[in-house]
Amino acid sequence: MHNLGMEDGSAAPPRRHGDAASAERQATLHDVARTAGVSQATASRVLNGSTRNVRQENVARVLAAAAELNYTPHLSAQAIARGATNTAALVVSGVDDPYFSSIAGGVTQAAEAAGLIVTMAVVDRSPERELQIVRTLRGMRPRAIILTGSRIDGTDTRDALVEELDAYRRAGGSVVLVSQYDLPFHTVSIDNYGGARQLARALVGLGYRRFAVVRAHAALRTSRDRCEGFVDGLREFNIDVEERFVFESEFSRRGGYAAGRELARQGLGDTELVVAVSDVMAIGAMTAFRDAGLVPGRDIAVAGFDDIGPAVDVVPELTSVTVPLRQVGLCAMELALSDDDVSRVVPISTNVVLRDSTPRR
Repeated sequence: MHNLGMEDGSAAPPRRHGDAASAERQATLHDVARTAGVSQATASRVLNGSTRNVRQENVARVLAAAAELNYTPHLSAQAIARGATNTAALVVSGVDDPYFSSIAGGVTQAAEAAGLIVTMAVVDRSPERELQIVRTLRGMRPRAIILTGSRIDGTDTRDALVEELDAYRRAGGSVVLVSQYDLPFHTVSIDNYGGARQLARALVGLGYRRFAVVRAHAALRTSRDRCEGFVDGLREFNIDVEERFVFESEFSRRGGYAAGRELARQGLGDTELVVAVSDVMAIGAMTAFRDAGLVPGRDIAVAGFDDIGPAVDVVPELTSVTVPLRQVGLCAMELALSDDDVSRVVPISTNVVLRDSTPRR
């Protein structure tokens, strides 16, 4: 392997009266909801005056529970529940990647329909910066925080991030991830592994047998899932990718260019097709091949993943795995606006689309 150094669910049972533990601390919104036998979202709406869509019997139960527990509303929680800031926060890995801009388009469409304004923050694939941004956002009190981008294994920020997001959620905010299901919050989960496995089968069906793979660091779970899915798909046909033809690089167009340049420098050998774990990496590799005097689609076939808009603008058009990115954004915002207290995982299926960059052999 080459490392290029680049970069209203069901409520919990009612609380027993006289619970000593509850008496020793200040009651929370969760306590009120549990005592009333309703969801936390319903309790929040009642206590903040938004009772239009709440049954009258539940209004009465929540108010009675709040009185019994001497509940004092948290002012910042009230601001979130009332939507005083009228914003939703979208956290992305980068703004120059069509993957994230397409998701942002879906998020913005759904937010505007709900009367919300979307603010955006960029973490540049840094877990530390992601944590810092979430801490800052809590103070800004958006109605929802949506985190996009792959989870990264081996970081020491995971527990702190969960704690920050959980505190924000307890205060009445909504949390949604667009990623692998790794944190205990609503998640829109893309079938990266399954899509890559389908891609392997489709390419073998076109007659290809000798592959190179361009991937990001294995700690980046999106890249790892796609790479593993593709390799496992090839193994169904007793095809392996030699370690020397696995190129690890930055998860970007620049990283794809660096990998393509290195492959061209050392010579293609018997390699028939280069698969990159994202379209932007694949497009970068195609540019490197052209700079080396090779013609993509003729001298070397290329495939990517995501099916971003530019995939059909390059020549030849890029074979890819379609991810309905705008739908992903819409789904994320819809989850953020839902009243579900129990975390949900919404799977997003993927599809292979074959184009001229991988002609039949």
